[in-house]
Amino acid sequence: MLKAGLSGVIIAAASETARRAPTLGALILSLPLVSVLSFIWLWRDTGDTARIAATTQSTFWYVLPTLPMFLVIPALLRAGVGFWPALLAGCALTVLLYLVTIWALAKFGVTL
Repeated sequence: MLKAGLSGVIIAAASETARRAPTLGALILSLPLVSVLSFIWLWRDTGDTARIAATTQSTFWYVLPTLPMFLVIPALLRAGVGFWPALLAGCALTVLLYLVTIWALAKFGVTL
């Protein structure tokens, strides 16, 4: 209950800040708050440093394919594409890049 409540408050505060001050909201949203909270909850629940290390390393590799989405969505919106199609295209690109990342890393012996 505490996990969900704290996480919800952070998301609500970030979106409210973004509504009033887009640049400050973007800064807050760019912080890896979800990741850090997840690492804290995982530590609290398991105390397993090996699991936290593996999760942290995998998170790094999964963040990289999400970055183009943050360029595609605004480009599509500025080109006159509606919000939902732009969001869908950004998410679809991210899924495709996740698959490419997993495939490419496997070629180098990295498993996620």
